[in-house]
Amino acid sequence: MIEVQDLTKAYGAVTAVDHVSFTVNKGEILGFLGPNGAGKTTTMRILTGYMPATSGTAKIAGFDVFGDSMEVRRHIGYLPETPPVYPDMAVEDYLDFVARIKNVPSDKRAARVTEAMRKTNLEDRRAQLIKRLSRGYKQRVGIAQALVHDPDVIILDEPTVGLDPKQIIEVRNLIKGLAGDHTIILSTHILPEVSMTCDRVVIINKGKIAAVDTPQNLTSQLKGGQKIRVEVQAPEKALRDALLQVSGTTRVDSEQLPADGHLVAIVETAQGADIRSAIAAKIVQNGWPLFELRGVSLSLEEIFLELTTDDAAHAQASAN
Repeated sequence: MIEVQDLTKAYGAVTAVDHVSFTVNKGEILGFLGPNGAGKTTTMRILTGYMPATSGTAKIAGFDVFGDSMEVRRHIGYLPETPPVYPDMAVEDYLDFVARIKNVPSDKRAARVTEAMRKTNLEDRRAQLIKRLSRGYKQRVGIAQALVHDPDVIILDEPTVGLDPKQIIEVRNLIKGLAGDHTIILSTHILPEVSMTCDRVVIINKGKIAAVDTPQNLTSQLKGGQKIRVEVQAPEKALRDALLQVSGTTRVDSEQLPADGHLVAIVETAQGADIRSAIAAKIVQNGWPLFELRGVSLSLEEIFLELTTDDAAHAQASAN
């Protein structure tokens, strides 16, 4: 549905987007993740026809963003970071106005407006002035204007910035409910948004793509081995020594739990080594009570930090 190849945007000597390439499948929610200033918004603006690229290509629904700009705009809905609403208009009137701008046929306009309000749970606010809505509902109106012409692709730039926790959950559920019928790019620097909403992740740093994959696959790529959490009742030094004797163990960190005196050890393993059964056997062999043994996944925060530090970015570039 979306194909981006070697997309570049330079402002004089500064390259904001540097040979960015990725694809988005039909019905997928893609998280576009990066720190502030990484090039996310610039990429979104290029894809929506808001600004030209310096070089590279981008296609949406088979149409070239630069050569068929007007056709591309018929297939996309865009919510910039600040919702483009008119505060003195009522919700329904505003959406009808947007539908007219987007050339929705007159015989379909009322149905499109009603459907956009239904999808964004705005039906009971249809006659209310936008300026009297809460920030969360204004964000819903912003999403509704992106939906009103029933586009194939929806591009959302920081859709939950400034919302309270309840509003964030509401908007997040709304976005997830749009998947399947629409292909969605969600640009954000808020890590939980990606892990709770998106099917795949593009991580961008300093204008370059650092990684493209699911969070689960990124975990296995970044950490060739595995982390195993072990909770046991044992002397700390004896436990560490015993776990280091298990073939495949590369490192052991431990801490005492103050509540019950148990030890928690985090065992790091070599790539491809699944040593959980060997660890359990070693603990049983020593007669120590075992309370928990499980694998530990990298959080998205850890993945993000590992890929967006200077050392990691340099290593990734060298590997590429």
